[in-house]
Amino acid sequence: MNTTKPEEPKNGNASNGMNERDHKKLGKELDLFTFSDTVGKGLPLFTVKGAAIYRELERFVIDEEIKRGYQHVKTPDIAKLDLYKKSGHYPHYKDSMYAPIQIDEEEFMLRPMTCPHHFELYLSKPRSYRDLPMRIAELAQLYRYEQSGELMGLQRVRTFCLADAHIVCASEEQAADEISSALDLIEYVASIFGLSYGNDYHYRLSLGDPTNTEKYYKNDAAWEKGERLLKEVLEKRSGTFVEAKDEAAFYGPKIDVQMKNVNGKEDTAFTVQYDFCMPDRFDLTYTASDGSQKRAFVVHRSSIGAIERIMAFLIEKYAGAFPLWLSPQQVRVLPVSEKHVAYANEISTLLRNAGVRVEVDASNETLGKKVRNGKTEKIPYLLVVGDQEVAAQTVTVERRDPIRERPASNGAGDGKQAAIPIADFLSAISAEIKERR
Repeated sequence: MNTTKPEEPKNGNASNGMNERDHKKLGKELDLFTFSDTVGKGLPLFTVKGAAIYRELERFVIDEEIKRGYQHVKTPDIAKLDLYKKSGHYPHYKDSMYAPIQIDEEEFMLRPMTCPHHFELYLSKPRSYRDLPMRIAELAQLYRYEQSGELMGLQRVRTFCLADAHIVCASEEQAADEISSALDLIEYVASIFGLSYGNDYHYRLSLGDPTNTEKYYKNDAAWEKGERLLKEVLEKRSGTFVEAKDEAAFYGPKIDVQMKNVNGKEDTAFTVQYDFCMPDRFDLTYTASDGSQKRAFVVHRSSIGAIERIMAFLIEKYAGAFPLWLSPQQVRVLPVSEKHVAYANEISTLLRNAGVRVEVDASNETLGKKVRNGKTEKIPYLLVVGDQEVAAQTVTVERRDPIRERPASNGAGDGKQAAIPIADFLSAISAEIKERR
């Protein structure tokens, strides 16, 4: 077995006992999200700033998945209890599901997962081997009744948006290829976030336990074959991984992408699962090339995990100083005095029309205080405008992060810059956003 020991997080504990990078602390300081006892425990409320990050993550994953052949769909947040009995999730997940809702003498439930919805979509019409693999994806709002003691910021909540997908395959070989491709996507996503294997995350091969007949679907041969398939996929990728018995889903083994928060607690961020149970339960078949009906194979996977959970990891990873493309406010324009506000508003309008998230600080504070506030709020670019900038139709750029590989003359270098034309700044920042540097 290939194994690796994940690097322990480097914690810089605050004097009050909470880590300075803890997403709960930074989320409050940077005004990203909040909770309300009146709304309910474990139900996050995202502010304008937090919602901006949320949208960027959603757009990123949808666009990337569509490029990779996923068919994005939309299914309801509620379904009849019969659907989850058919899938087997009820009673397996009964304790973590919300109580049934009685409607017109039928019982409905807030959905805890999307797989049965996607399987019903697959069954909506006959399928051919030519349709497979069929990659059904959705950013789905899910609801799970986590115990109060298990709730923890955005990492463990009672409602979350999962970047979920179910890939219906024609053969085990096709399923193995799709599992490997799903890992390719996961590793690409991780690279965009600046996460590296072995330091920020690692693979865990989560296996079943044949003696635990209450937890797992009974099919010893299928379990052996599925676990071997996932292990071979990981070994072929030349990566290292750990094995964990009794951590599988009830319907099959899985590859979990494990991350640790700044306090050292490990959680599953992404997952790829092999399912030999649902094709039987839902009678998922396709017409083979010889005209016969054959049983399909299914892969469950999440490319970015739950938006809430990955946000928590990224807040801690960046200590709130998000890369430009994810920053809730990308630019703040700082007029030196009230007479420069009109020009600052012109610049703001130009940038906003180009898709940049920008605000003007028109307060009565001194310029020095405005700059300090912008840096405290970890805004990537501060644009100072005074008499000189108004006369020359330029901006003076002050950047949060030093960029050593590029010349300062393009407006995106170290610290405070010379006044540059706004068109040059817009060109540089647009490229930085597009490339998700």
